Amino acid sequence: MKLQTATIAVIGGSGFIGRQIVEKLARAGARLKILTRNADKAKFLRPMGAPGQITLISGKATDDKALAQVLAGVDAVVNTVGILAEGGGQRFAALQADLPTRIGQIMAKAETSASSSSRPHLPRIIHLSAIGADPQSPSRYARTKAAGEAGLLAAFPKATILRPSLVFGAGDGFFNRFAAMAVTAPALPVIGGGTNRIQPVYVGDVANAVVAALQDQTSMGKTYELGGPEIITFREAMRFVLQSIGRSRMLMSVPFPVMGLAAMAMSILPNPPVTRDQLKLLKSDNVVSADALGFAELGLTPTGMALIVPKYLERYKPGGRFSIT
Repeated sequence: MKLQTATIAVIGGSGFIGRQIVEKLARAGARLKILTRNADKAKFLRPMGAPGQITLISGKATDDKALAQVLAGVDAVVNTVGILAEGGGQRFAALQADLPTRIGQIMAKAETSASSSSRPHLPRIIHLSAIGADPQSPSRYARTKAAGEAGLLAAFPKATILRPSLVFGAGDGFFNRFAAMAVTAPALPVIGGGTNRIQPVYVGDVANAVVAALQDQTSMGKTYELGGPEIITFREAMRFVLQSIGRSRMLMSVPFPVMGLAAMAMSILPNPPVTRDQLKLLKSDNVVSADALGFAELGLTPTGMALIVPKYLERYKPGGRFSIT
């Protein structure tokens, strides 16, 4: 696909990963239609492109009318919608299982129309799922991710699925959260001993993978697992946070049953720091499978944590913006 002549819909374009994708696609010259819950709050996306290049559409992704409006006439759609915890009106089943299926159904109809016309491109779908998507997982997050993949591929077999591991970058919810905790807390919790492994991947590399997949027709119908160059344990991740912000804190091992009780008590909060469903995820590794397609097959090399994370965590160092002395 030639991005300079393409119109691409991005679902969830104002989110942490979505905004990076919007910026990369705008630089490549694509015309963008962004579905976001509040277009006024997403105005910061417009300067990423030339005047008129980025169109913001207010609406919920679960609203068929809004979804049909943003997908009308596009050459491709990138779906970034996902949640780590349920809250308010956001539910795993609606956003991670039903939405990808609905996108696939709408674009399948568009593909039929394109096949019978003189349109130069058949439509494309790039869907962001997650490593660990598994219909047999004890986690509802992982089960609905798997259901979304299955529903999408049943409706639109040529969709490309990207499964990132834990995504980091300025504004992430992982390294920033624990760095902020380390400013005031005497210790950082290491849940279940912290032996589970993760393969953190830079948000800019995930966005580059979206662009590469759109430009590579051979990626159609394939699934790629995206992980960074380092595989580390949760405990090692906490040590890396402390090293990055120049602070010394204890690492306190918290058994899963104890953390489960704490998660149950915190479930009444609007935005609990950990949920029981997330604890189920922490019992498994979150790394790229040995036989999976990945960055290499997309012609990309992932970026290491040390090149990115310490820069955006500087504000948590002693004397930094969030320092407590």
